[in-house]
Amino acid sequence: MKKIGILILFAFFVFQIQAQQKTTKKTTRVVLKFNETTFQYGNIYYGSEGTHAFKFVNAGSEPLLLSRPRSSCGCTVPTWPKAPILPGDSGTINVAYNTHILGEFNKTVTVHSNAPKPVVLHIHGKVVPRPKPMLPVKQTDKGGTPINK
Repeated sequence: MKKIGILILFAFFVFQIQAQQKTTKKTTRVVLKFNETTFQYGNIYYGSEGTHAFKFVNAGSEPLLLSRPRSSCGCTVPTWPKAPILPGDSGTINVAYNTHILGEFNKTVTVHSNAPKPVVLHIHGKVVPRPKPMLPVKQTDKGGTPINK
């Protein structure tokens, strides 16, 4: 009787170990694809519009959920769709840079979602002063003949 009990206990452990070894391959069901991940503003005037739209598509088979994208500093503000993006649908993340800061800038926005890896968006450029308006120069005719002479 003791041998049968030990045999049953041994068989139980063997099945438990075998069940633990079976792993299912996790497939990625959410795929976040951007048309571009870097945007170069070039020279941009002080105080002008500094927004760029990064377009993306959910190339997976499950809804895409974006969590709060994080910018590298407070001068860069992302806006994103809060609703789930269904498979095959597209969306836009708008990144606005504060153009009231003169000089070169290199900023990033990290997009977190239910996709396996976060995506990092890059913006580069240089904010330059606006040119001063030129006042028209009044042309005078110094070679004219006086009327009352």
